[in-house]
Amino acid sequence: MRALIFERLPAVLLIVLYSCGNQSTSVTSITDDLEAMPIVQSILMDSHGFYYVNIRDYPDDNPSLPIGVFDSGTGGLTVLEAILQSDSFNNSTHQPGSDSIADFERENFIYLADQANMPYGNYFSEGKSDLLVEHVIKDATFLMSDKYYPDEDAEHYASDKEPVKTIVIACNTATAYGGLYLKSFIEESAFNVKVLGVIDAGSRGALEHFGKDEGGTIGVLATVGTVASEGYYNSISRLINELEYKGDINVISWGGHGIAEAVDEEPDFIDRAISSPRGDYKGPSLNDSRFRIDTGLLSVYGFDFSGNKMLCDSDDPFICTEMQINDAENYMRYHIVSLLELIRSGPGSPPLKTLILGCTHYPYLTAEIRKILSELYEIKKDGAYLYRDYMAEEVILVDPSVNLAKELYEVLTETSLLNSQPVDSAEHEFYISVPNIHNPAVKTDENRRFTYEYKYGRNAGDVQEYVKVVPFSAKNIPAETLNRLSEVTPASFKAITEFSNLSRKTGQSDNKYEIRYK
Repeated sequence: MRALIFERLPAVLLIVLYSCGNQSTSVTSITDDLEAMPIVQSILMDSHGFYYVNIRDYPDDNPSLPIGVFDSGTGGLTVLEAILQSDSFNNSTHQPGSDSIADFERENFIYLADQANMPYGNYFSEGKSDLLVEHVIKDATFLMSDKYYPDEDAEHYASDKEPVKTIVIACNTATAYGGLYLKSFIEESAFNVKVLGVIDAGSRGALEHFGKDEGGTIGVLATVGTVASEGYYNSISRLINELEYKGDINVISWGGHGIAEAVDEEPDFIDRAISSPRGDYKGPSLNDSRFRIDTGLLSVYGFDFSGNKMLCDSDDPFICTEMQINDAENYMRYHIVSLLELIRSGPGSPPLKTLILGCTHYPYLTAEIRKILSELYEIKKDGAYLYRDYMAEEVILVDPSVNLAKELYEVLTETSLLNSQPVDSAEHEFYISVPNIHNPAVKTDENRRFTYEYKYGRNAGDVQEYVKVVPFSAKNIPAETLNRLSEVTPASFKAITEFSNLSRKTGQSDNKYEIRYK
């Protein structure tokens, strides 16, 4: 008898999951919610507003339009990279099979990073899931509109951006909380635009590594918000039934609090300029009730204490009274050990076979994740292997973006929206949200980022321009992020530098990129 075992989570997260899981997500309730949203009325009715999109004149069924991709930050570029590098189909026959030609070589993409409002994973825990849904709808309608700001100091927006023919939600949390709302909004509003999300793609990718009668554990490492949504659990459960898997498949999720923020250099979670613990830190610590650093596991975590990558109030980590993580790999070490401890504590848990990287920021750390898992397979405590009974020797990492690229190609083929016209070279565009400093209600810190209290203190329904969406530039993407992009997402990085240096939208070259990064 097949058994799908519910995620074993810490009690505080289990309570959150239960309350979230009992919220109504019926089509009727979503439609009613949408009709009551001021942002929806602004998009459809306020022809003079920034968010307005003209349904009547929307150029649907046009294969030459670009494809839109959005995420809460730069993490979604791992999804775009998988799409740009995809070669799973024959471009002549459209049948599965490589032809050594990129599947989307004739397609243009418009990418949006909603960096100002990230991390999306915290909106649920702050009781602002409705505000997150509003962000998701705004993200999508930006891609569908023709508006953007040339730069963060511009007081007036330009209106020469192309609309998109399809939207990819490259963010797991956005898919989990806003995916159904966005799809319903587009369908009810009569926009002929398809919407794809990463969660079903990741679930299919994990199950592809199981035989029909095989058992094992699927690990889901995602943001706290994605875990709380039950998105992956529900998706995997549905697909197990639909695809008739018969083995005992266990699904265990863990919220990677702070990983995405560390990857994007969010100052509440990582600050490379400091050398001692600080009061405004938001990540795991010795005294955090939900994400506590266990001093009994310090030798297991394998933290790198060099170069202020861990912050302690003592030279000896074993006698610290304060300890804070200050490095992306150390965040990942803490959370992978926490996931394995969760599996180890569960009665009769089958070994971890696949691990879904359930946040688009996590594939940036793929090499580090493989190294950490390899170390943990070999680690001993009191002379015995600590995790060998609970994990495969080689855990399979599942990047949902790979499966999403395949689904995108199939959807474009089925809807006759693949661009068949030859192109000299692709012209991708990249945009990022920044705080709107011309809005007197906006509150920022010394780095011109939203304060944490302001970011999560806002309320849904207050329709105003909190942010400006501007082209990528060296002013709004940290050097550390760009260096990582150049290594992990080379095709996307090349497109970013071409777009930013040419600055087709601003009319001037951004020499900072050319000198520093090319």
